[in-house]
Amino acid sequence: MPVPVRKAIFPVGGLGTRFLPATKSMPKEMLPVVDKPLIQYAVEEAREAGIEQFIFVTGRGKTAIEDHFDHAFELQSMLASRNREEALSVVKSTIPDPGQIAYTRQLDPLGLGHAVWCARNFVGMEPVAVLLADDLILSEKGCLKQMIEAYNEVGGNMVAVMDVPDEDVSSYGVIAPGDVKDRLIEVRGIVEKPPLADAPSNLAVVGRYIIQPKVFEDLGRFERGAGGEIQLTDSLSRQLGLQPFNGYRFAGRRFDCGSKIGFLEANIAYALDRDDMRDDVSQILTTFS
Repeated sequence: MPVPVRKAIFPVGGLGTRFLPATKSMPKEMLPVVDKPLIQYAVEEAREAGIEQFIFVTGRGKTAIEDHFDHAFELQSMLASRNREEALSVVKSTIPDPGQIAYTRQLDPLGLGHAVWCARNFVGMEPVAVLLADDLILSEKGCLKQMIEAYNEVGGNMVAVMDVPDEDVSSYGVIAPGDVKDRLIEVRGIVEKPPLADAPSNLAVVGRYIIQPKVFEDLGRFERGAGGEIQLTDSLSRQLGLQPFNGYRFAGRRFDCGSKIGFLEANIAYALDRDDMRDDVSQILTTFS
């Protein structure tokens, strides 16, 4: 039985320049999809998967994330005094239990691998999940829960994967697939942002990972990869042959909320998924057709 995954890392140090000026004073992870910020969706997905400790790797100007997951005493007091029980429950539901949450800073923007490495002392010698809030996945069962259920059977390193069009391959880490069993795909190689001609497949890695402690040792070598950054996929690639490594083709629909179109699409899809909004939103959409 593999060591259980109890902790999750949330790299939230990026600047979100594609959403300026909105992200000039607000972290991109706090951009709302309908009525929740992106980072809350990620935390709720992790909680559903059984994660007990939440580790945020932040940067300058990210204090709004810390505030979001803290008590808002004035707001809570006002809601209580006005008997706004439903709204008060919504606010309280965002607050983890004491000791469940930790923050550390990525002082230099050296890539995703470096951000994950910055959390090493909070993780220790156990496996850990990594969730990128930009990748929002709408599914009946959360993507990470699907992955952890599969991980409990096979162990090792694991990445979420999906098929992407040829024109998008160069924007992702791409796996060389091996044996396939249901949704599990053996990873025989992984390349970060390859030209289409060099891509081993169209199976792209999206922002959900389960990694073993040895990955942190490799990240600590600070080897630069694509874009001159320390890439998590490069360290995972160097673990091939040392422990199991699988891709998981998740059930669900992924939205790239790091792009404006993907973010807008996510807002529409999540609104249509809600009973209290579906009819009204559908009616609004007909006015644009």
